[in-house]
Amino acid sequence: MTTFPPGTFTPAPGRGRVGRMLFVHARTEALLTLRNSEQILLTLLIPVALLVGLTVFDIFDLPEPRVDSVAPRVFALAVMSSAFTGQAIALGFDRRYGVLKRLAATALPRWLLVSGRAIAGLVVVAVQIVVLGVIAAIMGWSPAPAGLAWTVLLVIIGTLSFGALGVLLGGALKAEVVLALANIVWFVLLLAGGIIVPPDSMPGTLGDIVMLLPSGALTDGMHTALVDGAAPAWPVFAVLIGWGAAATLIATRTTKLS
Repeated sequence: MTTFPPGTFTPAPGRGRVGRMLFVHARTEALLTLRNSEQILLTLLIPVALLVGLTVFDIFDLPEPRVDSVAPRVFALAVMSSAFTGQAIALGFDRRYGVLKRLAATALPRWLLVSGRAIAGLVVVAVQIVVLGVIAAIMGWSPAPAGLAWTVLLVIIGTLSFGALGVLLGGALKAEVVLALANIVWFVLLLAGGIIVPPDSMPGTLGDIVMLLPSGALTDGMHTALVDGAAPAWPVFAVLIGWGAAATLIATRTTKLS
């Protein structure tokens, strides 16, 4: 009778490789987001509708071709929609259904859970930008080549900054409150946060205040990079990094598992 060497079937429990765990976790988070119909509405359909609508219809006075001015604003909206609103709502309901508690009981360290979500957020935003960029190109969009590298940097910093704000909101409040508040904040920033209405067209000092918001800073930076082909001013990066750092610091103290 054939026998197996001793130890052939001996269990060898232990944590998997960090790189493999990070890849699987990030992939799972990204796929869950992209398969969610409500997230698709928020992250793709609404930005696409605004991209087409603001380009075709003369709602605001914009230089021709209009798509060149509209595209950077819609890109900023896509980053905010996915990284902030989508992240906050997903985290709020993950807490409600006990997902975070179950993940915390696994071999995944907390830093890897956060990193996986951050990478997944970057992947989703990258998909958004590619889809919106293709549609904008079909409509005649011609970005300044010199600003593409700055745009990539802004997308990364903006995603991390808005993601931290999303974690701050979704990690501290009840899911129903997060759902309502995240959508309200999204709508307010869309209309009065420098995304749709340019800050320089706002009355008084309101435009200066809007530029201190992450939405206003990201939109301004996107416009400078893609339309002017120049490096965004340092306050743009300072505002985004400042909001992200502050949100991260507060979130480490207020985020709950349930």
